[in-house]
This record gives sequence, C-alpha cells and structure tokens, in this order.
Amino acid sequence: MRAAGAVLWRDGLVAVVHRPRYDDWSLPKGKLDAGETTPAAAVREVWEETGYRGVLGRHLKTVSYSAFGKPKVVDFFSARAVDGAFEPNDEVDELRWLPVAEAARLVTRDTDRAVLAEFAAQPADLATVLLVRHAKAGKRDHWPGDDDLRPLSSAGWRQAEGLRALLPLWSPSRVHSAPRVRCVETVQGVADDLGVGVLLEPRLSEEGYWPDREAGLVRLLEVADGVGVPVVSSQGGVIPDLVSALASLSGLAVGDVPCKKGSLWLLAFRRPEPGWSTSDDSSGWPRLVGAHYLPSPLPAPRP
Repeated sequence: MRAAGAVLWRDGLVAVVHRPRYDDWSLPKGKLDAGETTPAAAVREVWEETGYRGVLGRHLKTVSYSAFGKPKVVDFFSARAVDGAFEPNDEVDELRWLPVAEAARLVTRDTDRAVLAEFAAQPADLATVLLVRHAKAGKRDHWPGDDDLRPLSSAGWRQAEGLRALLPLWSPSRVHSAPRVRCVETVQGVADDLGVGVLLEPRLSEEGYWPDREAGLVRLLEVADGVGVPVVSSQGGVIPDLVSALASLSGLAVGDVPCKKGSLWLLAFRRPEPGWSTSDDSSGWPRLVGAHYLPSPLPAPRP
C-alpha cells in the first residue's frame, strides 16, 4: 500500500493529530487515491485531516512498516501551513501545534519520530527548485526541421498537463527554460497559470551547458537563490550531470540520477548564513541538502 503525508509547520511549530479510530497521535498521512501522485496525496491528506492548506517543500523520508498485516510505504514531505483552521472530523478529533521535540515525544510511531528528526535536521524554510526534464517530443530523426524547434508530441502534451497540475503544489512563482521549443512547451501552461513569461536559460541547454559546466552550475545556483520557487525546464543531457555535480559540491549522496522525459527533480537548497564558511569558493552559494526524483505525473485516465 502506498501512502503520503507531511510535517505541517508554521511559526516554528509542527502539527500532530489524534486519530480516535486508532487512539494514536500521528503526522497527517493517508493512502493514495487511484492515479494520484504522492505529493498530491500529501497535500490532500493534510487538508482533510487538519483543515489547513499546505505548500510543499522538500521530500523528507520514505518509511515502511506493516499495517494490519500488509506492507505500507509512506512518503513524507515538508509542508508550510498557509491558511485554514482545524475542526474535529471523522478521522481526527484533536490537533496540537508543538515544538518538534514535544511532537516527537507525543507521536505513537517510531517512524513518525524518524520523519520529525529528518525535518529538524535542516531549516524548515529552504529554497526549492523544481527541475523538470522536457516532456516527450518524438524521435529526433523523425523531425525534418531545426531540432531546436522540435515540439512536444501528443504524449508529451499529456505529460505537460500532468506537470501543470503537479507543480503548483509547491506554489512556484517563476518559470525558467532552456531555449528549446520542447522545453518551453513543457512548462508554458504553468507560466500561463501564474501570469508570467518563461525566462530563457541558454546555460541550461545541452549546447550551452557542456562548453562551460561551471557557468551552468553557477546559473542554476543563481536561479535557486532568487525570490520564490522557480520551475526550471531542461534536457536529459544536462540534468543528471547538474544534479550529481551540485550534490558532490555539497557532500550529498544521491546515487544514480534518473531523468525520464516529463519527470521532476525536487531540489532543496540551504542558503548561506552569517559566519558560514567552507574550505572552497562555494561558501557564498546555496548548498544542496535534498534531492528527490518524481516520475512523470501523467494525468489520471479519463473514465
């Protein structure tokens, strides 16, 4: 069984809920609906159990345990409470806002304590980057024109619609893209919904990245250090090296870096703090502290 949940936070406190059916204290979580992504399920479960609308941050942890004799896998995210109010409901009869240490003492499951420990390991309000590989655009050798102008295929447009529904869960405010038609089209719907233009990023295309990798890394870090949450659309020849290099600079272990078309890397960066220094010249840049891969969020099949 797959499920998702979140550490809902505000003003230095986190939310824990009491479920009368199990007589336990828990983080908000629940199983995925058919065709639902884990981020969407996390936001929905937070809303249903707490009455608060949460804006997602980094992926915290995936935990596994047995529930009623069946294996259960739960993905947890950080989520900032932006509005709402709690009212007792069928699933939850009490909510408490507590410091993390008190919440960890109150929750019933050790797995929830492990998630809270991961949440507390970094500041709650990290910088988020939504790094997207462009959606499907057919085969290169089947396109007779300039490859820069190769558009999305019908399958690619479906992937783009899935991203258009998924990416707002992090409340993005800016949209950047490598200057390729397929890259721009993948995130154009998100930009349209925000009422903003797509900012072109030549350094994050394959042709712009590889002649000067360092300049490409710096450009991504500049984007990360800006105001709000950016969406960045790039290519399969860039993203794996970009994520691996940023992780290496930060000492973050990421292993293999998959990059299927229409997929997403959720990147979390810690901005420099006063007095924070390292032995190299990267101390003035945001430092990657979390990287989580999400496959293409194709929209649910129509009935």
